[in-house]
Amino acid sequence: MPLSAVPSTPVSEPAARTVSTTTATAIAVADMIGIGVFTSLGFQLASIPSGFAILMLWIVGGLAALGGALSYAELAVAFPRSGGEYNFLSRIYHPAVGFMAGWVSATVGFAAPVALAAMAFGEYFAGVVPGSPPLLLGLAVAWGVTLVHLSGAKPGAAFQNISTAIKVALITAFIIAGFSVADPQPISFLPQPGDLGHILSAPFAVSLVFVMYSYSGWNAATYIAGDVRDPARSLPLAMLVATLVVMVLYVALNAVFLYTTPISAMAGQLNVAQIAGEHIFGVTGGRVVAALICIGLISAISAMMWIGPRVTVAMGEDFPLLEVLARRSATGVPVPALTVQILVVTVLLLTQSFEAVLDFIQFSLTLCSFLAVLGVIVLRVTRPDLPRPYKVWAYPLTPLVFLAITGFMMYYLVSERPLQSLASLGLMASGLVLFFLSRRDALRGEDLQRAVKG
Repeated sequence: MPLSAVPSTPVSEPAARTVSTTTATAIAVADMIGIGVFTSLGFQLASIPSGFAILMLWIVGGLAALGGALSYAELAVAFPRSGGEYNFLSRIYHPAVGFMAGWVSATVGFAAPVALAAMAFGEYFAGVVPGSPPLLLGLAVAWGVTLVHLSGAKPGAAFQNISTAIKVALITAFIIAGFSVADPQPISFLPQPGDLGHILSAPFAVSLVFVMYSYSGWNAATYIAGDVRDPARSLPLAMLVATLVVMVLYVALNAVFLYTTPISAMAGQLNVAQIAGEHIFGVTGGRVVAALICIGLISAISAMMWIGPRVTVAMGEDFPLLEVLARRSATGVPVPALTVQILVVTVLLLTQSFEAVLDFIQFSLTLCSFLAVLGVIVLRVTRPDLPRPYKVWAYPLTPLVFLAITGFMMYYLVSERPLQSLASLGLMASGLVLFFLSRRDALRGEDLQRAVKG
């Protein structure tokens, strides 16, 4: 493989493109809706005590995520192969850059969020059934979901679609119940004097960083682009619909929290969803919300267990050192890659190190998405004749909005968490070392083959 290029098509394609538009949309919705939206409002209210400003915070974050999703859609349709940033950055800049991004995803980029979601499942389930062991429950849900996906692509798709539909239905029911049953609080969602100051304030900008983390997952469909039927149509549609659905749900959820619960009761609190649930449903509200979050976390775990191994497969197809991880079963399941990911998840759960890992990989993940969206602009300049069945709307404004917000996030991470950001770059650097070692071994193999033939 030439150093300056990666294969235009994978070495081994799946038996068939089996993922429908519905499933691709479900994966993106499930990956986005985790625990962030249920926990972050309390910290936002501590410095932004305004209903209108809070809703604008989630709308702005949603629009930024939408800009990223539409930008990724242009890349995914131009390069319809699984792998996400690994695929994009390899083609836009250099295979080494793509490998670094893939290395982060393949090692802990998906395993750490899965471990966090699994542990959160255990903690919230203990709120439904007191005395339940959180760690054992977390391991059980992670392994249970993995076994579903190991059983075949069709059972995995069905499980993903059903669990995501249940999640969206329950959140919608919670929103409707909140506006219908609870006594309204004296809060206005219309602009009030002083709201512009809140929106232009530093706390609003800082809160936007955490809102964007709650939207993370908008790019999920690009990790399985090689498995999606009719990618030119399905990928842009799936990413657009998923991001819009989640944005509507996020804005409505925060509105119902504010509508049903006094700001003073939520400000500075982590468990705002539970507090709101108690105001809506009474003493059983906490358990109702805990059960809702548990169901939501199952579909999130399923989405990440599906898409994470596809990055590893793409890397294994390109690099002999990792080729064992590219193997698929007869039904198209990447069994070795999926097994590696669940083993890493297990280690992170047993060592309770997932929060520390998540803390230090945030800068790398943000940098990779920044470079990918920047790549839309780079390719428009360097490869104007590249076939683009889909082009991002309102170019260049759409990618520039995302780049501005993501650039601020990286500035915040470097200034507030310099050691974690440096460690994050260190993880990427280790991937760079592995890339050149793999490349050296590949060149030696080619030299040996030529010597044998000679």
